[in-house]
Amino acid sequence: MPSPRPWPRALVRGAATLRWPALFLLAMAAARLDLRWGTFRQPVTGPLLGLSALTAAVVVLALPFLTRRGPWAVAWSGPAAAVASLGFTTAVHLRAGHGASTAYGALEPVALLIVLAFTARRGAAVPAAVGTAALIAAVVSRPLAVEVREGSVIVAFVSTLIAVAVAGAAVTARLVAADRRRREDRVRLEQRVRLARDLHDYVAHHVTGIVVQAQGAGAVAGKRPDLVPAALRRIEETGAEALVSLRRMVGALRADDPGAPLSPPGGMTAVRALVADFGTFGVSARLVEDGPTERLPTDVAGVVHRVVMEALTNIRKHAPACRTVTVRVRAGRRHVAVSVDNDGASAPTAPPGYGLTGLRERVTGAGGSLRTGAGSDGTWQVRARLPLSSSLSRADAA
Repeated sequence: MPSPRPWPRALVRGAATLRWPALFLLAMAAARLDLRWGTFRQPVTGPLLGLSALTAAVVVLALPFLTRRGPWAVAWSGPAAAVASLGFTTAVHLRAGHGASTAYGALEPVALLIVLAFTARRGAAVPAAVGTAALIAAVVSRPLAVEVREGSVIVAFVSTLIAVAVAGAAVTARLVAADRRRREDRVRLEQRVRLARDLHDYVAHHVTGIVVQAQGAGAVAGKRPDLVPAALRRIEETGAEALVSLRRMVGALRADDPGAPLSPPGGMTAVRALVADFGTFGVSARLVEDGPTERLPTDVAGVVHRVVMEALTNIRKHAPACRTVTVRVRAGRRHVAVSVDNDGASAPTAPPGYGLTGLRERVTGAGGSLRTGAGSDGTWQVRARLPLSSSLSRADAA
């Protein structure tokens, strides 16, 4: 299933630029309604309502600066505005018996809802939770400050619905953003692991070959100097292959498609080339194919190629006495089995390195199994078993 395309950056920047002017215009429209209705001209509670609305408006005006200071500054703006509003609500209630009519207004609830949205969306978790609850209480309690009657209860109920809807939308946006960051981190980590595997599989393979060939050239330089030019040419060719692999990886990383492969998928042709190339190091290398190996799925053939490459690289590094290597690829109806045996087995002296760890992750990620160890006949064995339906299963699941 293809992932949804992200919003264009220009559209996102334009929406962010227009956000503050739109909110300020909304607050100004609410203030104009209050002035038209005479909310602040009530003889008893008008001044208190005006101070309360002014306090909430100041917090809204400070939000652009608070958002730049970080989530803690945004989070504490919510409790501050809520405490101020609840304090003025208490004062209005205490003076309600002296001839106050209503405590309704437009500017203050609009300002508190704006603060509520930013507190729940951008504030630090604990103070944001406290501030969200306090702001909802401040919005709901104001219509009931003077008198609890049918009209004030209806206004309080509508205010509750609006406040809960704003808080829910802000929390939903917060969770969506957190999930997007987690997915981006996971994709970034997977890309790093994939790059590490490809770097080890290809670059380490070529570099190990260069080292072994250089050691061989140094060993025969005194006895057979006529073999040195050929060994140097082979070292040059292997170095050129390593540079080609590096350029291919860098090109894939710089490509627009994040899913572009960092290295070409190796198939049976690449496996045959690996075994034939390994035989040029004075080692008898043999490839045995059983079954329709040419019809292996591309991703399965790529894992087979990596198994053989890692096994041969480890033979070069850790089994200098090896003289015979046998690679077997057996393709069945549902599985393909890969085995690499060599007669230069030696007891491991260190924990498994990055190569075997990455190879095990790659094989198990394809639904297969990997086993390495000494055989009963004294050989070192690498065994891998891969299901042929792994790629189809993942495609159907996607």
